[in-house]
Amino acid sequence: MVRDSRGAGDAGPGSAPARPTSRDVARLAGVSQATVSLVLGEKWRGRVSERTSELVRNAARELGYRPNLAARNLRLGRTRTALLVVPALTNEFFARVYTGAASLAAEHGFGVVLYPSPEGVGPARDPFASARAALDGVIASSMAAEALAAIRGTDLPLVMLDSDPADPGAVAHVNLDIADGMLQMTDHLLALGHRRFVHLASAVASWTFDVRARALREALRTVPDAVVRTVSAPLEVDGAREAVERALGLPGPRPTAIVCDDDIMAAGACKAVRRLGLSVPEDVSVTGFDDLALATAVEPELTTLRLPAERVGERGMSALLAVLDGRRPEEGDLPVELVVRGSSAPAPAV
Repeated sequence: MVRDSRGAGDAGPGSAPARPTSRDVARLAGVSQATVSLVLGEKWRGRVSERTSELVRNAARELGYRPNLAARNLRLGRTRTALLVVPALTNEFFARVYTGAASLAAEHGFGVVLYPSPEGVGPARDPFASARAALDGVIASSMAAEALAAIRGTDLPLVMLDSDPADPGAVAHVNLDIADGMLQMTDHLLALGHRRFVHLASAVASWTFDVRARALREALRTVPDAVVRTVSAPLEVDGAREAVERALGLPGPRPTAIVCDDDIMAAGACKAVRRLGLSVPEDVSVTGFDDLALATAVEPELTTLRLPAERVGERGMSALLAVLDGRRPEEGDLPVELVVRGSSAPAPAV
């Protein structure tokens, strides 16, 4: 029998070109197949030089080589799929978290499935017949770990975003410096002379909202003449508007600043102020949290805290990839930024 001596990437006359293989890449780059696997599998650092890594990548590009992910995943026992669980699909913040996670995932050959928990509260049901068979890991934003019991399985890694860092159920946590953000906002309003505050708090039971309330109380505790009244409302414009109308209609000196847990609630607060015949910010300053697109759509534009939502998603995906590769995830809270706009101004004279 005569054996064909052509390479795997060659083709006979009249036939379609064969798909290039890692052997073809190795031959063109002048390295071993093992080196090709290390470089294209992103495991070359510390084992292969930068120059050799670039030779392999150039050869792969020249040949149009694409790794057979299905075969690779079968060998590794992975699906290269992560599940991102969020409280709701209607909130822009979570859409931006997804954008950040999916962008980084794509760079590593991963896909991200977005899944909302029912009503934004309560346990999230497993969207797959077997979570462990369908997923490599779970990333959950602004949720409690116990709400994810049906999805996780006993050995599926969980990365928590914007959630209680003391929760032992996660392999990694990615948080924003929420407390510092609220301190920035409080210092801004105090410097403008405000001393009578309403805290428009989210009615959703969540670690991140608890931190905001606690940070605001702590910041005002050291100011002898500062007074804060907390009212809760759903995360919606109309509910926030109704709560603020009630708060501003109570007897006694009128509050001069409304600190809201969310930009959507802040929009409702602005509507309430106007319906009572008052002006923002001349009579009452209103501040938000998140810096959603809504913050610059309302008039006056909202003073708010900018949360780097895309970066939260990126860090969450990076943490999951690190855990899957046996590496230690990056630590440290992400900073938030005070953005001063037209909805805050000096407190009106008494």
